[in-house]
Amino acid sequence: MGTPAPAEATSAGEVTSAAEAAVPATLPLKITNNSGRDDRLYIYDLGTSLTTGQQGWADVSGTFHPWPAGGNPPTPAPDASIPGPAAGQSATIRIPRFSGRIYFSYGEKLVFKLTTGGLVQPAVQNPSDPNRNILFNWSEYTLNDSGLWLNSTQVDMFSAPYAVGVQRSDGSTTSTGHLRPGGYNGVFNALRTQPGGWAGLIQSRADGTVLRALSPGHGLETGGLPSGVLDDYVSRVWQKYASTTLTVTPFADQPNTKYYGRVSGGVMNFTNGSGTVVTSFQKPDADSVFGCHKLLDAPNDAVRGPISRTLCAGFNRSTLLANPDQPDPTTANFYRDAVTNHYARIIHAQMADGKAYTFPFDDVGNQESLVHDSDPRQAYLTLDPFS
Repeated sequence: MGTPAPAEATSAGEVTSAAEAAVPATLPLKITNNSGRDDRLYIYDLGTSLTTGQQGWADVSGTFHPWPAGGNPPTPAPDASIPGPAAGQSATIRIPRFSGRIYFSYGEKLVFKLTTGGLVQPAVQNPSDPNRNILFNWSEYTLNDSGLWLNSTQVDMFSAPYAVGVQRSDGSTTSTGHLRPGGYNGVFNALRTQPGGWAGLIQSRADGTVLRALSPGHGLETGGLPSGVLDDYVSRVWQKYASTTLTVTPFADQPNTKYYGRVSGGVMNFTNGSGTVVTSFQKPDADSVFGCHKLLDAPNDAVRGPISRTLCAGFNRSTLLANPDQPDPTTANFYRDAVTNHYARIIHAQMADGKAYTFPFDDVGNQESLVHDSDPRQAYLTLDPFS
C-alpha cells in the first residue's frame, strides 16, 4: 500500500541546489540473493516517474519506459522483468526518480496487466489473481531531489523475507527489515497457534508450500479472519471514553498541539484547546482499523488526518485503554491486550530490530522499517534465507 512519503517542503523553493546536486538521476541498487533458493529470480522496478509524471517501468540501467495504453478487459503489460542474481550472488541495477515498487519473484515471472486507468498490481487476496500461486514480495521507494526513502513492507502481506539499506555519503550504511534467526517460520507458527482465526491469514499452494500471510484487512476480505475480531476491544474503548478524555498529540515536534476526544451519542468528538469540535469519528469496525480507512479515514490535512492516524495506531497496538495520552511512545505497552492486531504483534516480535510496516500508519512513533538519506550513494535489497 502506498510508497514511503518524503516530508513535505514548506515552500515551493525549499529544495536546495546542493540537495539537487547530491541526488543523481539514477541510483545504484545492489541486490543480494541470500535466500538459499535455487529458483530463478525476477526483479521489477515499477512506479510513477517523478520526472515525467507517467506510470511505467525502469530497465536494468534505470531507463524509464512508460506503459502503453491499457484496455477493458485488461491487456497484458510489456515484460518488465530483469533477471535477478542466483543464490549466493549479487547484481546491481539502477533505479530512477520514481515513486514505486521493487518487486521480486521466485521461479515464475509475475503477471501484470494494464487497464485504461493504468497498471493492475497483484492482489493475491483475490483467489482468481494470476499471481496467487507465485512466491513474491516487494519493497517500496521514493527517489527525488530530497533523497531516498526505501522500506520493507508487510502492509499487504508477509512473504519472502528481505531487508533494505542505504549507503550514505560518508560511506556508512544503515539497514532494516532483517528477521531474527528462525523468524520467517516463527511468524507462520505463531499465526497458526494464535486463537481467534488468525491462522486463516496463511495462504499456501495446493502442494502445501507456504506462500504468504495476508494482512488482517485482506484476511477480512477473504473470510480468513472473522469480521468481529476487534469488536470487543473497540467497544471497550468507546465505553471508556464516554466518561474519560482521550488526549491526542499528533505531532512530535508540536507538543502544544493537542486534541481532546470524548464519546457522546456513540460518536467520538474531538475538540481543540478552545473547545471547538474539529472532527468526529463513528465507532470503527475491524476493516476500518486494520486499513486505517473508511470510518478511520485520514485525509492529508492538518487536523483529521493526524488525529486519525494516531487513533489507528492506538487501535492496532491496543494502547488506547491503557493510556489516555496518545500516541503511546513505549513499545513495551504495544499489543498487550488479548484483542489486538496479532499479525502486527507477531511480525514486530520476529524482526531483528523490532521495526516493521505492518499497517498503514505503523510509522507513528517511528516503528516502521524504513531507511532514508538525503545524499544517498547506493541502495540495497537483500533477499534473506527462509529458514
